[in-house]
Amino acid sequence: MKGAVEPESFEVETSEAGERLDKLASRRLGISRSAAQRFISSGEILVGGERVSPSYKVRAGERVFATLPSNELEPEDIHVPIVFEDEHLVAVDKPAGLVVHPGAGNPSGTLANALLESGISGGEDPTRPGVVHRLDRDTSGLMVVAKGEPSYSKLVEMLSKRKVRRIYRAVVVGAGLPETGTIDSPVGRDPDNPTLMAAGIGKNAITHFEVMEEAVAHTMLRVRLETGRTHQIRVHLSAIGYPVYADPLYGAAVENRRLWLHAERLGFEHPVSGEAMEFEAPVPGDLRESAASLGFPEV
Repeated sequence: MKGAVEPESFEVETSEAGERLDKLASRRLGISRSAAQRFISSGEILVGGERVSPSYKVRAGERVFATLPSNELEPEDIHVPIVFEDEHLVAVDKPAGLVVHPGAGNPSGTLANALLESGISGGEDPTRPGVVHRLDRDTSGLMVVAKGEPSYSKLVEMLSKRKVRRIYRAVVVGAGLPETGTIDSPVGRDPDNPTLMAAGIGKNAITHFEVMEEAVAHTMLRVRLETGRTHQIRVHLSAIGYPVYADPLYGAAVENRRLWLHAERLGFEHPVSGEAMEFEAPVPGDLRESAASLGFPEV
């Protein structure tokens, strides 16, 4: 069925013992090595039912389980506010709760499904057409998605060269932060729990923050990403002792509250025309209500 998840498994042969999992999965599953690395990191490829790293050295007799999204993505009628669209790209205000593209546990009902009929495309993975950056499921706010070439490659290049301006609003637990600060610490897969990311390992990551206001035991921040690692803001703020409010992974879950993180501003040069593009998405009502309950004035 289109959009469904296709489960399969294979046993590691004696001649394959000691091989990196990403290399083995690429060959045995007929996918690119970069795709294998993504699927391993996101939990769609497991060894003996457990998450491991792409560099994991397999052992003879181990069973590798793969639950990969179907390559056939179907359009779905999902409302996503569009803030700008032309023949080259679409900028959206992603609602909280919406996964960006199909993956383990989310074969459909994603932002990619919602935008498919808009003509999004680009990249080697057909399950994430045109996707050049992501927001976590429970993070709301601005994203840009490409409509093929040359937009896709140019947006990827701009992101890698740190030419895309991404500003977030966050509420963190704790007070007493300096007015401005920079967190410069690598972020990578947690070796003790591959479902999480961790600071101090992996690829370089830089997050800038500015205190907007304080309430009792909480602080509202404006956060600017210089790099864009998975869960970067959440990991960095937690690492300095100020986890994002209601973050169930790197802080503490709060009943009836969601992660207080919103991608508020997005700026870049249009990949084809070179025109300066600048977008702003207001803080959603649920986050405004959550902030008010913590003692912040109207957001």
